[in-house]
Formats: sequence, structure tokens, C-alpha cells
Amino acid sequence: MAKIEVLTEEQKKIARYAKAMGHPIRMFVLELLSSQSCCYSGDLTEILPIVKSTLSQHLKELKEAGLIQGEIEAPRIKYCINKENWQEAQTLFKSFLKL
Repeated sequence: MAKIEVLTEEQKKIARYAKAMGHPIRMFVLELLSSQSCCYSGDLTEILPIVKSTLSQHLKELKEAGLIQGEIEAPRIKYCINKENWQEAQTLFKSFLKL
């Protein structure tokens, strides 16, 4: 007997975005990047009181969720908001919160 899928793609996406946004450091990074017209290429550990390895894990989570994108410009990585996915996340959250 085949199982019927009860979860929608929208529910899965919003859950993934919410999980990625579920830490204050990640929220700070998203706020910083979304307030800039261009990408951030500085060292975020100069701003945040965390070690590089911890920051890398947070950035990895945001990248895997598709909320940010990174581009290597040795010796730095340039980070930007993924505008398409950021807009999608905003739309999904607004729709969900109106329930």
C-alpha cells in the first residue's frame, strides 16, 4: 500500500528556512547581508564574538538552506543574500503567518 504524501513542498521549504534561521548568529548574518546593496567580503569573525570554525558551520547551514551564497575571492569568501530564495522565504512566511 502506497503512502499518501501529506506534506506540501511549501511546508518543507518553510521548515528548512526556519531551521536555518533558528540561531541568533544566523539571524545576525542574514540581517547584515540583507541590509547591504553588495556582498560582504570582510571577516565576520571581526564583528562576531565566535571562532571561525563556529562561524563556518553557521554559514554552511545558511548556504545549504539556500538563503545565502558564497563566492571565493582568495583569500576571502564573498557572501550575499540569495535574493530569489530570500524573496521566496519572505512570501512563504507571510502566507504561513496569515493562517
